[in-house]
Amino acid sequence: MFSALKRFFRFCNQTDRRKLYQAIGLGVIKAIFAALRITAIAVITKGIIEGEMKREYIIAALAILGVSILGQFCISLKTTMLQCEAGYHSCCNKRIEIAEHMRYLPMGYFNDNSLGHITSVTTNTMEALADIATRVVMVTTQGIITTLVITGFVFAFDRRIGLILLAGIGVYTAVNTAMQYKTRKGAPLQQKANRALVAAVIEFIQGIAEVKNYNLTKSRAKKLEQAISAKQYGDTHLEFDVIPYITLQEIVTKLTGVLMCAASVYFYVQGSMQLLYCIMMTISAFMIYESLDVMAGFSALIRSVSICVDQANEILSIPEMDIEGENITPKNHDIEMKHVTFAYENKTIINGIDLKIPEKTTTAIVGPSGGGKTTLTSLMARFWDVKSGAVTLGGRNVKDYSFDSLMQNFSFVFQKVYLFEDTVANNIRFGEPDAPMEKVINAAKKACCHDFIMNLPDGYDTVIGEGGASLSGGEKQRISIARAIMKDAPVIILDEATANVDPENEAELTKAIEALTKEKTIIMIAHRLKTVEHADQIVVIDGGQIVQQGTHSELMHTDGIYRSFVESRRQAASWKISG
Repeated sequence: MFSALKRFFRFCNQTDRRKLYQAIGLGVIKAIFAALRITAIAVITKGIIEGEMKREYIIAALAILGVSILGQFCISLKTTMLQCEAGYHSCCNKRIEIAEHMRYLPMGYFNDNSLGHITSVTTNTMEALADIATRVVMVTTQGIITTLVITGFVFAFDRRIGLILLAGIGVYTAVNTAMQYKTRKGAPLQQKANRALVAAVIEFIQGIAEVKNYNLTKSRAKKLEQAISAKQYGDTHLEFDVIPYITLQEIVTKLTGVLMCAASVYFYVQGSMQLLYCIMMTISAFMIYESLDVMAGFSALIRSVSICVDQANEILSIPEMDIEGENITPKNHDIEMKHVTFAYENKTIINGIDLKIPEKTTTAIVGPSGGGKTTLTSLMARFWDVKSGAVTLGGRNVKDYSFDSLMQNFSFVFQKVYLFEDTVANNIRFGEPDAPMEKVINAAKKACCHDFIMNLPDGYDTVIGEGGASLSGGEKQRISIARAIMKDAPVIILDEATANVDPENEAELTKAIEALTKEKTIIMIAHRLKTVEHADQIVVIDGGQIVQQGTHSELMHTDGIYRSFVESRRQAASWKISG
């Protein structure tokens, strides 16, 4: 239990940790105020025993009781505020810290971990931590503090009853330790089921079109139901695991209280304890029971808090790419790759590539699927770090740049566009949140999307669905291009940007790309002939190597992948259905 508490305190930042320590310190004072109730009752009891209820006894008892209640009330308000601030601020700051950390993780992390796992940790895990962590931690620590204060109080008046209480606390601690060990096995199963459920829900929703298309609604829904059932099993299994221990803890606390009361009465009858002390020990027994009983109900969740902390720390412990470079403004935007090799999970993807891309030229990258085209462009923008060799921009190794200054030189238009659940205007100005509306409209016009935006219900203020679900593929692509135009980066990487666009949208999209790429360094991955034949150079990638390189005319006079690629495309274009 104590190791889990320490782990949570270390998880919080220094400011929030200080607030938690203040709350614990105030908890000690609160426990002392709570113990004053025993003194108030002792004063009244003394008057009853003496057979004369003096006025000063009543006033003293009421005064002590009033101080006890008022002190606990004021401290409770303060500690609750400190707990809430520390807990929610810590989880809020950790979310931001995780998001910032993930910006600089190598892309391999996102390939190794499903979207469901990442989403679960950054949302459900942190939400659970914010909701239960501070309450669990503070209730548990308050229970420990109150127990220690009352134990000290009992020992001060009668060592024999103190030893009985100490023995009861020892048994209680042993049961609690056994419960923590049990939850150490069950909680990971619960968390794993939670991650799997999030992954299954995301997969089901994102793939619903394909599911319906192939009439797999029942089978895919069955997979989702299995994930839900696994989550239900994980939750109930953990509850069933800890219930016997919680019950046993309650029995131990009650028996401890009963033994304290019985021993006090026995010692009083024997004449070795005054009646006043006997009553005070009895009241202390009930207060100990109350303290330990509340703590028992929450201590079962301590392990879950510990696992939440471990999952967040797991992401934060992944080494970032070395991004602490200089803020460099390159003298030009020539890109060069020198003997570049890159491997992923011991599989070589790029193998000894040398390539020069002069500033303000267009380079088309073609080749079979899986040949390494996208990986090559990712290395240029340092989404990955090369295994050996070097990538330079403007004559400087990309590793010399700070990540942010490097990214200022690149804009991307991907085949799969992601738009955020926000207004059209905010999606366009995503990289420049404070950009004026005039600049947004100007970018939209250049990207040939102004007209269809104006036909939306609220124009630029229309909130589009998550991922741009309410727009067509071509419309999403043009908004993505408008976003890139707003950034106005000198190097544009187009990753099959027109691959899945219908003919009606293709003409508009081509105009948008022309507006985006004017006077820029263009690197395009493309499968369509007319998007590559006018490139300044064409690079053919196969098996992680450059197998051909030159202009369209040069490569057409050479037998190889490119000529086969062009001829197959021409044959496909001339194919007709005869009536």
